[in-house]
Amino acid sequence: MDKLRVDKWLWAARFFKTRSLAKGAIEGGKVRIAGQRIKVSREVSVGDTLRIAQGWDEREVEILRLSDQRRSASEAQTMYCESEESIARRQQSAQARKLAGGMTERPARRPDKRERRQMQRLQDFD
Repeated sequence: MDKLRVDKWLWAARFFKTRSLAKGAIEGGKVRIAGQRIKVSREVSVGDTLRIAQGWDEREVEILRLSDQRRSASEAQTMYCESEESIARRQQSAQARKLAGGMTERPARRPDKRERRQMQRLQDFD
C-alpha cells in the first residue's frame, strides 16, 4: 500500500476515535498538508507532513507508515513522528495555560463568520 485516504489514516493512527470525527475535522480545516486545507478523499503517502489541530493543541507529524486498520495505541504511535518544534510548542502552550490558571475572561459571544476568517488569517500569518 503506497497511498491511503487521509481520514482512514487519521483514524488508524488514533488521532480521532471515529472516521466521521476525522472527516469533520478535515472539513473544518483542522487538518492541513503544506499549509493548505485538504479534502477528505485526499490520499497521503509515507513522508507527507500533516498539521493537526485538536482542542488547544496543534501537532505537526510526518507519516512513517500507512495502515487502514486500527490497532493498539503502541502500534499507532509507530505510524508517525511528531517534530521537535511541535512538541516544544505544545509544551510551551500547556505551560502558559497552566500559569494563566483560568484568569482569562470568556468572550460574550461566539465570533461570526467574518471574525473567524480574520482570526484564521492571523494564525496563518504566524
